[in-house]
Amino acid sequence: MLENARKRLRSLVKFIEKMKRARIYTDFQDLMGEETEVELPGVGATLDVERFMNKTEQYLKAHENEPVIVKLRFNEPLTNLDLDVLEKMLVEADTGTAEDIRMAKSDGGLGLFVRRIVGLEREAAKRALDGFLLGKTLNATQIQFVNKVIEYLTQSGWMDPAQLYESPFTDFSPKGVEGVFDTEQVTQIIAVLDGIKQRAAA
Repeated sequence: MLENARKRLRSLVKFIEKMKRARIYTDFQDLMGEETEVELPGVGATLDVERFMNKTEQYLKAHENEPVIVKLRFNEPLTNLDLDVLEKMLVEADTGTAEDIRMAKSDGGLGLFVRRIVGLEREAAKRALDGFLLGKTLNATQIQFVNKVIEYLTQSGWMDPAQLYESPFTDFSPKGVEGVFDTEQVTQIIAVLDGIKQRAAA
């Protein structure tokens, strides 16, 4: 359609009234000054964080069978020595600066940071919820809800209880977890999630 319009307009171009414009002459020379580094606020920091995350993810995936990472993937409790080993691994792999490592440790601890990247084995996520499921007969909606929690834990390695009140969990009920389970059961689920978080810390 645009091509047809272009062809039809082409034959009309000759009827456009020509205008005379005064000629302008310039005579100047570009001068190269000294190089100066310009810092754009926020841009460099964002790129550095992304680079750190990408390098860390690649390194961890290549070393997912290291004992401390296996512990994180299978929800086994960590010791202070494990966290020291984990920090040493990231420093020696040169995944980021000391400031990057400090930032990772400040957001819930290094174990939780790594867990978010490597995720949680599905069997480990299911096993963590075994105590909650024991002796309960769940309806179809509750089973789907629990499966969604397991799916989330498998991908993200950990889950903030507040997320039980957000999408996709509000798809089951506008009230989130409280619309699917009673108060006691909600408390039990939150305790499971807290336990998973604690196992990523010493």
